[in-house]
Amino acid sequence: MTNNTEIFIGGLVKKSQEIPYNVMQQARKVLLDYFGVLAGGKKYLEERHPELIASAPSEAFLNGFAAHVLELDDGHRHGMIHLGASIVSAVLDVAKNEGLKSEDVLRGIVMGYEVAVRCARAIQPGHKERGYHVSGTCGSIGSAMGISFACKYNEEQLKSTLACAVSSAAGVLEIQEQASELKPYNLGRAALAGEIAAQVGQLGLPGPDDILGGKRGFLAALTSSPKPVFLTDFSDDDYAIMGIYQKVHAACRHCHPAIDATIDMRNDLNLKPEQIDHIEVRTYKLAVGSHDHTDIMGISSAKLSTPYAVALAVVKGSAGYADYNEANLNDYNIKFITRKVRVIEDENLTAQSPAVRGAKVTIYLKDGNVYEAPCLYPKGEPEHPLTQEELEGKFRGLAIYGGLSQGECDEVINEIGKYDFSINKIRNLLCKKQLN
Repeated sequence: MTNNTEIFIGGLVKKSQEIPYNVMQQARKVLLDYFGVLAGGKKYLEERHPELIASAPSEAFLNGFAAHVLELDDGHRHGMIHLGASIVSAVLDVAKNEGLKSEDVLRGIVMGYEVAVRCARAIQPGHKERGYHVSGTCGSIGSAMGISFACKYNEEQLKSTLACAVSSAAGVLEIQEQASELKPYNLGRAALAGEIAAQVGQLGLPGPDDILGGKRGFLAALTSSPKPVFLTDFSDDDYAIMGIYQKVHAACRHCHPAIDATIDMRNDLNLKPEQIDHIEVRTYKLAVGSHDHTDIMGISSAKLSTPYAVALAVVKGSAGYADYNEANLNDYNIKFITRKVRVIEDENLTAQSPAVRGAKVTIYLKDGNVYEAPCLYPKGEPEHPLTQEELEGKFRGLAIYGGLSQGECDEVINEIGKYDFSINKIRNLLCKKQLN
């Protein structure tokens, strides 16, 4: 009988032993992106919820929460999962306490992403359809295993950590509905759960034979459509971290194809809100439910709404973190256009997802003219990646909002680029402002 856990652990250990140079460089880009969204996220919390910063149960929890709160953190479309907020927060917290080298940190990030994405792909889309939040469930597992590989656990410790992490996997999507601002809680809790699982797993306590494939294990409990091949097939040399996306818009990733397509048309046509009769967004099935609402109940609700994102794109020409504010929530034109947007499923796009997560936006003008534009790969996907210059620009914008100077931004960027960088030096630069 196939033991999914043994095969999974064996495949991961082999992948961790000689990680290619370009993959380690990708982990450096992940770090830079993470530090930007963390700095911006902590500033946002400082302004809106300082009580959370004062009373957070741990640094890993707070950083995981903060790195996701702006909806600008990275993710992977095939797994439909956010990654850095939980995994990097957990790995860096342990790195601080254990004095890990930069090579260990990068390996932990690479392998944490590998585990989280493989686990997510093994249970999606049935996992989401059941109401689970994969960034919370598989984020917990990726965080724990990222720590384990950063700390060079043996196979017995890895197996024990995996069992603890799977048992800790939690998070439901209902937490993001209506006016809730608690969606980032699942990311913060995933970072904390990963740390706890790794601490217990380090003891090497015996676990079940197959926590992944057992009759009451990971695959059986968390999905109606298991795909164990993602846990057992390591014939492909690619690493999951090479397939991530990095965001430019501060909205749920399901909204991004429509944002990009709308901005393109706005710029090409010089559109004005008063010209528009209505807008139709055709997209894949999973981007419709929970993302088609036009009754906006706050900033968090706005970040999950494709109609609101499209309205921002029409009126402001952007959908960055600075655009999601109270003034825009009450802006007449944005509210007017939001109610003019209809989001419907396109069966062809559904059939292509998650390999392609696209949208087609059609704008109907009052004068009878109709314009449309598709977007299959929004900015930041591996097929349409951010350049190093764009990534640094994103980091600078968020870090300066978070309180850093241009010179301090330069120091962080230069330090991450060093062969043997110092996490503590980067932390000290950021801690001067707020990142305790």
